[in-house]
Amino acid sequence: MKKSLFYIVLAVLVFLALPAGAQTRQNQAYLNYISKYKNLAIREMERYHIPASITLAQGLLESGAGRSELATKGNNHFGIKCGGGWSGRRMYKDDDQKNDCFRVYGSATDSYEDHSQFLLKDRYKRLFQLKPTDYKGWAKGLKACGYATSPTYATRLIEIIETYELYQYDKGGKAHQGGYYDDMYDVANKTTKDNLTAGKHTYTVNNGVVCVVALPGDTWQTLPKALHKSRRKLLKYNEAVVTDPIQPGTFIYLHKKQKKAEKKYRKYWHKVQPGESMYSIAQLYGIRVKYLYKKNFKSAAYTPKPGDLLKVR
Repeated sequence: MKKSLFYIVLAVLVFLALPAGAQTRQNQAYLNYISKYKNLAIREMERYHIPASITLAQGLLESGAGRSELATKGNNHFGIKCGGGWSGRRMYKDDDQKNDCFRVYGSATDSYEDHSQFLLKDRYKRLFQLKPTDYKGWAKGLKACGYATSPTYATRLIEIIETYELYQYDKGGKAHQGGYYDDMYDVANKTTKDNLTAGKHTYTVNNGVVCVVALPGDTWQTLPKALHKSRRKLLKYNEAVVTDPIQPGTFIYLHKKQKKAEKKYRKYWHKVQPGESMYSIAQLYGIRVKYLYKKNFKSAAYTPKPGDLLKVR
């Protein structure tokens, strides 16, 4: 009897020693929601550098795991209200005030994208100085910046993240299956027409690779901070050194470039223009410089001249 009592007491002590989130039993509806939307949250993280754990936790909390009226009827997973700049569809529901106006989206994907855009407002700017794995800092920062009025908002987000181990999705975009997900866009379904803006830069996709369009004054010293990307990676992906000048309008890639240009350039020859180099041409088509040389059977000593024809695929 005494032995049994000892083990009961020990079990209670172990339970109490667990983090608050670990004591909470996982809800199947939450698990289903996570399974359905985790890839979307990861993709949004790669696009805007908002931790996927935060996006998922907010979606779970704000939409009741996708079961709220706003989510089911308006695809609004984050309780975002209309605001003065909203010109889309809307629905009305009592919230802070009677008949508050809420945004209505065509899909959950649109809701997730708008949520990311919403957090790009100046009032949340300081959050982007945090490490992408600092979900606690983000949760507390959202509350401090006025995202929600509930005094327990940050605590609830952290509890959800820890209960469902959502922080695992903040580490390099890994999901349960062990797969990696595309940066910014599902590039198979996006084209260069699908440009988005974040801050001052325009994000787009060129040759299936996420990139931004360089602005006047951009340097390899300033871009890493503006894009929330390490200088080492930016230089590596763009085959550059820190002293290289950046021409406005140039594509700056956020991932490794391809070995060849898009299929539409299969029978195309690029005609070299004045001022172009093998590097600038490679940047234009989103391909690595060495493969541009290789496709055209050129040595590293070759310098393109205006009028030269080069294969890019």
